[in-house]
Amino acid sequence: MTAEQSLPATAGGARRVRHALVDRLFHWFSAGAVVVLLATALLPILGIEFAWVAIHWVTGLILAVLVILHVVRAVFWQNLRSMWISFGDIRDGLAALRSALRMSPGAGRLAGKYSLAQKAIHHAFTVVVLTAIGTGLMMLVKIDTPWWERDPYWVSDDVWAIVYVLHDLTSLCLVTMIIMHVYFAFRPEKLHLLRSMILGWITDGEYDRYYDRSDWHARADRRSADAPTYKHE
Repeated sequence: MTAEQSLPATAGGARRVRHALVDRLFHWFSAGAVVVLLATALLPILGIEFAWVAIHWVTGLILAVLVILHVVRAVFWQNLRSMWISFGDIRDGLAALRSALRMSPGAGRLAGKYSLAQKAIHHAFTVVVLTAIGTGLMMLVKIDTPWWERDPYWVSDDVWAIVYVLHDLTSLCLVTMIIMHVYFAFRPEKLHLLRSMILGWITDGEYDRYYDRSDWHARADRRSADAPTYKHE
């Protein structure tokens, strides 16, 4: 999906692009890779035996490549600041929490493209996935691959113990985080976000209801009055 789109109107108004096709593909391929990694790691522990080692490390390499491509795109083609957590985000998040707990009236200021919760879960996934990839790459040294023979004595036993603990801990964290992520994705008030991650768009009405236009610019392109286009940042 290109940066500028001409999309037909819907019942909720004109459509606005929230996620480009390349970003949606990254999300779903990464999600699939993580599910495969967790399945190949946890199913043998539950007594389901199969040849899981090769599937696990190959999928891990695929996930590492996907993350590298995502970082390159984020640095050179996207706005890194849109994912930074600012003091304003924290203030607005606390205001929303007080409103949810009925401690203060009103729901607080509307968020930009990404809310504090979305930025926080993104950073949490970043730390956990990078830790899993880093420790997983180290553990590759202990198995035979087409490129090298295993070397279990590459580092000391004490270092391997830390590597194993971190790798296993990230697996448990990912299970918990995925359950939370799926739960909130299917919340009624979040279904427009789930749709946008599948189809790429939200309606104009959803844009006005949930987002602050000053924080997330989706400016109308005046070149066509009959088929308005929106520029996605």
